[in-house]
Amino acid sequence: MKLYFKYMLLLFKSQMQYRASFLLLIVGQCLTPFTTFAGLYFMFDRFGMVKGWSFYEVALCFAVTNIAFSITECFARGFDTFSSLVVSGDFDRLLVRPRSTVIQVFGSKFEFARIGRLFLCAIVLAWSCMHISVDWSILKMVTLVLMIISGAVIFTGIFILTAAISFWTVQGLEIANIFTDGGREMNQYPLNIYHIWVRRLFTFIIPFGCVNYLPLNYILERDGINNSLYAFLPLTGFLFLIPCLLVWHIGVRHYRSTGS
Repeated sequence: MKLYFKYMLLLFKSQMQYRASFLLLIVGQCLTPFTTFAGLYFMFDRFGMVKGWSFYEVALCFAVTNIAFSITECFARGFDTFSSLVVSGDFDRLLVRPRSTVIQVFGSKFEFARIGRLFLCAIVLAWSCMHISVDWSILKMVTLVLMIISGAVIFTGIFILTAAISFWTVQGLEIANIFTDGGREMNQYPLNIYHIWVRRLFTFIIPFGCVNYLPLNYILERDGINNSLYAFLPLTGFLFLIPCLLVWHIGVRHYRSTGS
């Protein structure tokens, strides 16, 4: 991890060489979730509720998902652009270094400008928490933090899986965006508004439901859910990361240089 933080410091210094550009990127990143959130606001202004969910409850769901995704884009962007290393043959250089390829790819790229998106979503999170009727206990606050952390872990796992595909296809597949950008868009709303097969896919295969929808029901005490075991469901996000890393290591063992 010491090496990872060195990578982070070096890239942060390089991005701060053009501070005006960096600040403008942060402002631009604020506008992206703002437009989406504005659409959410106007939808609830028109319809009032969506399948029993109020605006502030969905806003909380929106904020948790986007904070988790912003953290992933900020610190795991190296996997999102990994296919370029395979195409150029630069991944060979990572293999001869006496450090884990996972750490090296993690540290290859950081998008610190995503802090703008993170900041705006944190405001939405605080605003929604103040307007929902919840008796905030320590366990519920811990659950909220676990939801964000585990959400970031799941998105990171998907990025790793997407990157691992490049070992066999060389170029990354656009279909993977269904589970990254598509997963983010879907997870901004409570899972019960979707068809049953979608709920099952994103609960038992990619456990977004376990790190967002079900713990959110526990926090809001919806449908009579008040069992404290739901508070620890977000930890399943770390279990999802295990097979993702396994696929990555299988891909590394089967990697053949492009020779370019």
